[in-house]
Amino acid sequence: MPHVITEDCIRCKYMECVTVCPVDCFHEGENMLVIDPGACIDCGVCASACPVEAIVSDWEAGDGEWTAINAEYARKWPKITHPRAVTADADDWHDVPGKRFIRSPDPGRGS
Repeated sequence: MPHVITEDCIRCKYMECVTVCPVDCFHEGENMLVIDPGACIDCGVCASACPVEAIVSDWEAGDGEWTAINAEYARKWPKITHPRAVTADADDWHDVPGKRFIRSPDPGRGS
């Protein structure tokens, strides 16, 4: 079972997960990251590295909404293998609830 990124990543994008991933399965959107479920080997290293606990096993993600979002956008967004600096306002968004409604469908820069 792959891991998925949930709404807690939106507007945070800390990217420690990108650094530790042994199979480079992360893709970058404008304001969040997603995991390619076909590439994820379910090692869990990324979940341990995430400071906002935005990464969970797909079965922990609930009704499948985040599993579907990760799969869809992993096909559309560029792969990211080298993290960049965290955005200046990432800490301000850390504990904000209900961020799913500000998720952008636009791609990020990738690497």
